[in-house]
Amino acid sequence: MDISVIIVSYNVRYYLRQCLESVWTSARHSGLDVEVFVVDNHSPDHSIGYLRACFPPHRYPTLHLVSNYQNVGFGRANNQALRKAAGRYILFLNPDTIITEDTLHDCFRFAESHPKMGAMGARMLSAKGAFSFESRRGLPTPWVAFCKMTGLCSLFPKNKRLGRYYMRYLDEHEAAKIDIVSGAFMFCSHDALLTTGGFDERFFMYGEDIDLSYRFLLSGYDNWYLPTPILHYKGESTQKGSFKYIHTFYEAMLIFFRKHYHRASIILSFPIKTAIIAQACIALIKQQAKEFLNYLSPSQDKEPTEICYYGPAQTHPVISSKCEEWNVRIACMDDLEQPAPPTATVVAYDAEHYSFREILASLEKKHLSLATYYPSRHALILYNRIYH
Repeated sequence: MDISVIIVSYNVRYYLRQCLESVWTSARHSGLDVEVFVVDNHSPDHSIGYLRACFPPHRYPTLHLVSNYQNVGFGRANNQALRKAAGRYILFLNPDTIITEDTLHDCFRFAESHPKMGAMGARMLSAKGAFSFESRRGLPTPWVAFCKMTGLCSLFPKNKRLGRYYMRYLDEHEAAKIDIVSGAFMFCSHDALLTTGGFDERFFMYGEDIDLSYRFLLSGYDNWYLPTPILHYKGESTQKGSFKYIHTFYEAMLIFFRKHYHRASIILSFPIKTAIIAQACIALIKQQAKEFLNYLSPSQDKEPTEICYYGPAQTHPVISSKCEEWNVRIACMDDLEQPAPPTATVVAYDAEHYSFREILASLEKKHLSLATYYPSRHALILYNRIYH
């Protein structure tokens, strides 16, 4: 087996189905032997039953579905599948991602020519086609963490000393050695994983990728950034400004410091907890302000979403009719080179007509929020909503 893809999922079955479709397409184009494990952390949306119907075993014999009876966390769920994986390379992949037809081939070829590779990340694009800074990160030493928490890395992003957290001084279109690979897309050597071990299960969510990347470096492996594009919705399921996210993220950072920088963790414990309280207060104020604005201007009174749809002409009447039912405005185009109307806020692509490679290339030029449309099942997947 060449590659084992491991996806841990929780309550995002429509995004997960799209992710799997992109994986199978990439596998076919690469000509590689690929197996896929989906570990579901007790999703209330019945993800496993849904996937069994979408991907029947007789057609997808190398798809392995694991259903947990409780949410055991990101690291532990990945390790469940890792113990069963047979691939020479392991791709840990988030369910809210889309990879292109070239992704697996590009990663496999690069890994084969770099035998000391521990892990490799990709050029992640957001749902608006913008480059995600989390595609490359520096090791969060106490100094780097201080620059992140105080905002110095944002004020001086190109400075190699102050902006190391996101390493924005590197060219996003060139391969480079980096410190930390994002767990959203983490292409690893299986041999390196056997040497260093899998994810540390003390991290429930966030921080596991930092810890594993660092252990690769400590074991003498190299971590790489490869500029092959993928799309990461960035857990539109994850509210980055929420108290829960802030608390979990900084607590994970504290676990990392206690593990690898024990003395520094004693010093950093107070400022990290202070940062949690300060940012949590900011998040609470923003949340209250948003609720107040929603009260003044209820969602039902707001203008409907306006979409620019790109797809073959024969699909235009159907999606136009569906959008009328969904209270969504739509302008239809049959050529990717046609500009979107200035009032459009979302750009939708016929995912059964265009390749994922074409969709991502077009999205980068449009600078609008992504939607994918599947005519065969009348499903429209937006970054924050599903119509079906």
